[in-house]
Amino acid sequence: MKILIAVVRVIVGVLFIFSGLIKANDPIGLSYKMQEFFELWKMSALNGITLTLSVLMIAFEIIAGVALLLGYKRKLVSWLLLLLILFFTFLTGYAYLSGKFTNCGCFGDCIPITSKTSFIKDLVLLVLILFLFINQRYIRPLFAGNTTGVLMVIAALFSFGSQWYTLKYLPVLDCLPFQKGSFIPGKLKIPANAVPDSTEIVFVYEKEGKKVEFNAEQFPADFNDSTYKFINRYDKLIRAGSNNIPEIRGFDFTNAAGNNVTQGILDAGTILLLFHEDLSNPVDNWKGGFDPVYRAALAAHMPVYIISSTALPVQQALAGTPFKDLEVLAGDRVMIRMAARTNPTLYLLKKGTVAGKWSYKNFEDALKVVQALPQR
Repeated sequence: MKILIAVVRVIVGVLFIFSGLIKANDPIGLSYKMQEFFELWKMSALNGITLTLSVLMIAFEIIAGVALLLGYKRKLVSWLLLLLILFFTFLTGYAYLSGKFTNCGCFGDCIPITSKTSFIKDLVLLVLILFLFINQRYIRPLFAGNTTGVLMVIAALFSFGSQWYTLKYLPVLDCLPFQKGSFIPGKLKIPANAVPDSTEIVFVYEKEGKKVEFNAEQFPADFNDSTYKFINRYDKLIRAGSNNIPEIRGFDFTNAAGNNVTQGILDAGTILLLFHEDLSNPVDNWKGGFDPVYRAALAAHMPVYIISSTALPVQQALAGTPFKDLEVLAGDRVMIRMAARTNPTLYLLKKGTVAGKWSYKNFEDALKVVQALPQR
């Protein structure tokens, strides 16, 4: 029994730590997934605290996994693990059974798994944690004295510190479609091996005050224009396809005149794009670092644009700064969030390929790259 408990303890502990570390690489990605759930449940008022919830949940996963391996406060940890896995199982079960989420974000964007797989994984974990909960008396501390407490403090500091770093300096492991080296035009296309959705046209008519629906092969025998009044038609999904969604969607930019300038940006030899979602991080917080980069780009005759989902307020905020003449383009908010895990994030594109990518905290690294580029 003790050997079995030790094996289960290691499996659960390691899995919780691994899951937490993967999500700690991109805590803001988990917060966006939480917002999807809240918006679906009509609880969008909680969107403002999703990042805090994300950081706390990730930290708790890592800390709880370490605590289980070390045998720290077994009763408390057993209860917390049980409550956490019940919560996770509810979320993944809802995601799978509702069919509204293809990926619940359980392992972040680095290891995307289907909602069904996530739900099965959590059911298995629930069984394992219940086993540990019932047999918690057999869980013994791994170390004596103060060693366990010191290791728990280190785990807590690491769990929060690693998230702070990725929130300020971009994920350590970039698993999103905008990673360095990506050819953006290729990721805007549907994959070559895509299987399209299978649909049929359904007609909606009104007969004697009642709505009736039928497809082209099932027209009523008594159909005629005098007794049936056309209401609508729609495409009904018969069989869902697979792999038929581009990796990048919404990559479209318009200027103040309403003109789409996307293709010109993708065709440019070298170009700097500063993705700045909104003014939640004011211009004053990053203008000092961006100014030398902007001047170096101007000296090299390199085009520079700011991309924002709130283009007009950002343009107004630039008044009185060295960037007052910099054009702000309007872009899709969801796409910007995918491209810019820090607000703002700077990109260097070469003929549509991501040649460089920097957080606003690393503008000095961007400056070195821009200065080293050949003069145009």
